[in-house]
This record gives sequence, C-alpha cells and structure tokens, in this order.
Amino acid sequence: MGKTHYIIPVFVPDLGCPHQCVFCNQKRITGSAKVPTDAEVATKIADYLETIPQQPGLVREVAFYGGSFTAVASDLQAQLLKPAYLSKCRGEIDKIRISTRPDAVSEDIMALLSAYGVDIVELGVQSMDDQVLLSAGRGHTSRDVLRASALVKNWGMALGHQLMVGLPGSTGDREINTAAEVIVLKPDFVRIYPCLVLKDTPLAELYRRGEYKPLSVEEAGERSKQLLLMFEKAGIPVIRIGLQPSEQINLSGDVIAGPYHPAFRELVEAAVARDQLEYLLQQLSIVKASRVEVEVPSTEVSKVRGHKGANVKHFKEKYGIAEFITTLDPGLKSGSLRLSSVDGISHNSVVTRKDLPNPTETVIK
Repeated sequence: MGKTHYIIPVFVPDLGCPHQCVFCNQKRITGSAKVPTDAEVATKIADYLETIPQQPGLVREVAFYGGSFTAVASDLQAQLLKPAYLSKCRGEIDKIRISTRPDAVSEDIMALLSAYGVDIVELGVQSMDDQVLLSAGRGHTSRDVLRASALVKNWGMALGHQLMVGLPGSTGDREINTAAEVIVLKPDFVRIYPCLVLKDTPLAELYRRGEYKPLSVEEAGERSKQLLLMFEKAGIPVIRIGLQPSEQINLSGDVIAGPYHPAFRELVEAAVARDQLEYLLQQLSIVKASRVEVEVPSTEVSKVRGHKGANVKHFKEKYGIAEFITTLDPGLKSGSLRLSSVDGISHNSVVTRKDLPNPTETVIK
C-alpha cells in the first residue's frame, strides 16, 4: 500500500514560548533558527505540493511544528496561517495543524484558529503530574491541560497530546497515572517522546552536575510500551514514539545523553510482541522448549523477532528455544500473533495486544 498522508512541515522554533523548559532547545531539534515569513510559508507549501502525487484519497497536511504557536500576537498567528488557509481554500491541501502550550489556549485564540481553517491542535502536555511539570520548568499545570483540551474539543477540532517519559522527578508510576488521566480526556491521538539531554539546555547542566540521570534506552522503551498498551486498549492511536530522526540529531552530536535511538518505536513494538509470545507460553505453562513456530501478520515479522533479533535471543536464553520459526499469515490482524506449535505439538493460541494485562493501576489524583 502506498503512502496516503503527506506532511508539509513548517518549523517555528521558540515561537512565543514564555518559559525555558529544562529539556528544550527547539533550534537543535528542528535545525531552524528563525520564524518564517508568510511568503516563506507559501513557498514551502508550493514546493512540497510539486512533489506530492495528485490522486484521490491522499491527505495533504500543513503542520506548524515547534515553539508555542498560539503564544504570540494574534496578527503573527494570522500571518503564518494565511498561506496555508488560502491553499486549503483552493483545495491544494486538506488539513492544517498547529502545536502549542496548554496555557496558551483561550476562546479568542480558538476563534482565530477556526477562522483560518485549523483542523488539529496538539498540546504539549508532557505530564499530568504538577510536581513533574514544575521540575521540568513547563510553566503550566495539569488544570491548564484540562481547560485547553475541553476548548479544543468544544471548537470541533481534533485534539492531540504530546507526552514525555523520563522527565526530572518523574517515575514509571507517575507516567502511568498521566496516561490514565489523559485517557479520560479522550484525545484523538497521542505522541510519546523519551526525555533527552540536549546541548545548551538547563537539563544539560543538571546532567553535568549529576543532578539528573536520564533513562536508558531499555528503560524508556519499557515505560513507553506501558503507555502504548494503555492507549491502545482505550482506542486512542499513538501516532509517534520517539523523536523523528534528523541530521541534527544523528550527526551533529547535539544529544549529550539519554535514550535516543533512530528506531525507537521499533524497539517498543518489538517489546510488545515479546510480551505477547511470553503471555502465550505462560498460559500454556511452558517453561522450556527447543522449537517454536509463530504465525504473524505479513508486515510484522521484524517486530516479533525483535530489533536485530533481540526477541529471538531473549527466548533462547530464557526458554532454551534454539529454533524460532516465524511464518506469515495474511489473515491475522495487525498487532496479533498465533503460537502454532511448540516442540512439534500443535497449538492454535492467538493473542492480541489488548489481551495483555494492563500496567499497574494507579489512582488518578
């Protein structure tokens, strides 16, 4: 199946943000150091449209990334949105998306966004724990998230939440609690990012002084996996896990420490598949085996076998499985797998992600 959703990205680093979050250096993430003009936005849209196939069913979306879009003066918001709005009116694009802070959303702001055809508003929630938000220098509280989320939904726009694992003062339990509170708010989608230590940030100084210890890739993957399962069980799509790989992140050494991996989502998805097979083996009371056969959906062999064969290695070490056979079953739904045989004994045990136990329940504050 070909690509059906095309993003036209417009980066607006540090746009209007009144606070310095400890983890944030938008210029290093985006590689962009200035706010674009309306002419530059129009040119970028036109350039991207030349590369996007013109065929029915494609979604073409202009997305304003970075900063805090609605924290600047309304005339600048309008100036940036106008080229995208005009393109949408001409039928050249289908959607407009902006990202902003929870404390930079009001009725007046929503009216302006609506007037310029904005379809999607993503909120940088990060955490629903007020102590974690304070430690991270976010400058807003969980109450701001509640209010902003309600406003976005009341204006009929799609709502996205961006969450972060491994923030200063955060724990796995606090992040599970955050996910539980976010689920109550029913966003249309969620993004999950691990906290990284970037150059020229307050967090880099805390790390240098030994006052902040970042998560390992494995720890961040485990926490992200728990949140992913919670959101999937609630029917809320997780559209991204981990930062988008970019030349700035990969090549210029801007990540001082922390769980950056260019295939971070693949690691998380593989951990889920490992748990699924482990769940089936435990259901069958299998503690040792030499050969297993697993049937998987056509596109998910790598998830089941794990990144660089990590799951194959795991099951060999834990269960003694020397032959780990994966076969394709196009009839299986995405996110499910079937344990078809163990040491020559046939089974027909299917598990989906929703069959896995929920992460430890915590009380919503």
